Amino acid sequence: DKFGAEWEDYQRAGFGPNDAPMRGRPGGARGTTRTMTPEEFQEIFGRGGFGGRTTGGFTGSFGGGSGDFSDFFEAMFGGGMAGGAGARTSIRPRKGRDIETAIEVSLEEAFSGTTRALQWEGGRRIEATVPRGVRTGSRVRLSGQGESGSNGGQAGDLYLNITVAPHPQFQREGDDLRVTVPVDLYSAVLGGEAEVPTLERPVVLTVPAGTQNGQSIRLRGLGMPKLRTPEQRGDLYAEVNVHVPTELSAEQRGLFEQLRALGGR
Repeated sequence: DKFGAEWEDYQRAGFGPNDAPMRGRPGGARGTTRTMTPEEFQEIFGRGGFGGRTTGGFTGSFGGGSGDFSDFFEAMFGGGMAGGAGARTSIRPRKGRDIETAIEVSLEEAFSGTTRALQWEGGRRIEATVPRGVRTGSRVRLSGQGESGSNGGQAGDLYLNITVAPHPQFQREGDDLRVTVPVDLYSAVLGGEAEVPTLERPVVLTVPAGTQNGQSIRLRGLGMPKLRTPEQRGDLYAEVNVHVPTELSAEQRGLFEQLRALGGR
């Protein structure tokens, strides 16, 4: 037949064409589980490997070593021995875990953006970027800055849970800011100017005549940057606090009395 007399010897030994002898799989010519011994192998195939002919890419004598005929079965049956060192294992890439950490920033840092140096177990350090416009409750995702992947998998993500610390001067309302501005009585009555602090630099506010205590004056575009579109900004509301003098000279008191008399007419 295909392999000559040696193949007939192989069949008489109890193996069929569908057997994988080194795997110990049932289904030989006699319906039994059969594993070829080194002696049987040498007896049948020791004459040069199927009569010295090349078979399935394998040729030459086998000798008595188990490594030689495991190579033979690798060539004949296409794979390692079941349960042995030749068994193939599929290893899939695994993405690294996501990491979350809490960060507190000042209002100035939320306005301008900032960085934080973070260090994980094992000594790994990263510079985490906090974007402009974050607010308390913002959850910032930094792609690929989490735990390293395994087997060639991509790294996880880093999530920053932001808290913005209270500010002693400004109150934040979304992307808008509020600040209290002292205005003297005369400017409130007659109109004038007042200096208003912002997170960048002071600006001059024009105070209309007749401005009331507690009145808010909007300064457009001087609030916080918007998180998703930082080139756009909220507004700043200047809340007027009219300063009433507590001490008056005799002349000032006389003038106020004249104003009161005029106002009663």
